[in-house]
Amino acid sequence: MTAVPEASAKTKGKTLDRLKELLEERQGKPPVDDFGSFERELRGRMAEIERDLLAEELQRFDIDAPVVLIDGVPHRRVLRCEETYMSAAGPVRVERTLYSTRRDGERAVSALELRAGIVEKHWTPLAAEQAVFMVSLMTPQETETLCAKLGQMQPSKSSLDRLPKQLSREWEAKREAFEPQLRADDLVPAEAATVAVSLDGVLVPMRDGEREEKRARATAEGRPASGPAGYQEVGCGTVSFYDATGERLSTVKFGRMPEFKKSTLKKILAEELGAALAQRPDLTLVTVADGANDNWDFLHGALPPSTEVIDFYHAADHLNVALSAAYGEGTVKCRAQFDKLRRVLLEDPDGVEKIIRSLLHLTKQHPGSGRLANELAYFRKHRHRMHYATWRAACLPIGSGVVEAACKTLATQRMKRSGMRWRHEGGQAILTFRSLVQSDRFDRAWALLAATYRADVTLMENVVALSDFRR
Repeated sequence: MTAVPEASAKTKGKTLDRLKELLEERQGKPPVDDFGSFERELRGRMAEIERDLLAEELQRFDIDAPVVLIDGVPHRRVLRCEETYMSAAGPVRVERTLYSTRRDGERAVSALELRAGIVEKHWTPLAAEQAVFMVSLMTPQETETLCAKLGQMQPSKSSLDRLPKQLSREWEAKREAFEPQLRADDLVPAEAATVAVSLDGVLVPMRDGEREEKRARATAEGRPASGPAGYQEVGCGTVSFYDATGERLSTVKFGRMPEFKKSTLKKILAEELGAALAQRPDLTLVTVADGANDNWDFLHGALPPSTEVIDFYHAADHLNVALSAAYGEGTVKCRAQFDKLRRVLLEDPDGVEKIIRSLLHLTKQHPGSGRLANELAYFRKHRHRMHYATWRAACLPIGSGVVEAACKTLATQRMKRSGMRWRHEGGQAILTFRSLVQSDRFDRAWALLAATYRADVTLMENVVALSDFRR
């Protein structure tokens, strides 16, 4: 009733023969006519050898016994059959035994899969890791084409589309346990003097079936359904570290699919910041964003006291809108005044107060201009967040370019290509793994995720199959 199959001597001998044949075939021969063709053929033959060795080693993980304990729970043998798994070298076929608790509706499980960490009943750990990494960077179709060109594993477009969603479900179920482990392994750079937190959003195309849902949600929240009805806002956030000269050292990025008030993203950012400040309470905290009320409700209301900064380039855009209302958009006078006042806002320690006085003077000259009045109100509201000359002198960040770049690299470049439409599950899968890749956390995150596909499988002592008595 034992258990773990021995490696097949026949398979081992066949593999050794192939290696020997490969070595002897070219020994003492002149150069090949076409080195490219030789290299391609060699890779193919080495992949065959690799698949043989993988199948042989994978077979060792099988247990064939009447009863096994899986995480301490007895499971009885129900079937022995062959199965094909996708390895990084291509498909490998092995024989495995299935077990079940015999409870109604429960699917049989493979001891081999649980011991080896087979992912989603199909992928070896390395194959799954490579596949989800590639799909986070490019489309399933492009990944399928790349794999075919590389000449190793050749998964289908459909399996590549399913895998990130399956893995994302597993990640989301355990995310609140995984994220603290990732943070614990990250050390704040020793030379860091400043930590900056930013959040922003970018519209992505959603499936048509969600248009009415968007309109209904906007109505329920008492606001107009602005923007294209088929688009919703992906939230992006960053936590960045800067040295004493203002040089950015590192950034952790996060992306979340559309959610009311970006609640999950905000919770993640607050916890990320908390972990950094726990390590380095001496860091200067800066919060940077555009002027959206929801951003500052969080940055001001939910985070520790900070130097609050309205992104300079957004402030400059508002200044240009005000001057366009007064002088006419694109006129010589408008451009000249904008260049002058923009420098004042950026370089003068009293810059924002001078801007407010200038706009107040213009509102008196143009009392009927609603746009001009609105922009004056904007600068008055955020004046305490616009001391750009002071903060530049202290080498603090004054722009939200880091989080805007995150919006582009996490979402726009991957999720806004021609013809794309997203559902929440598939979009979050891409955002999660792109965020991990771009934050240099993918390898550690994969180790956590891959471990969830393994289980403790042991033999149950003193059990004899009924078939043994029938003999």
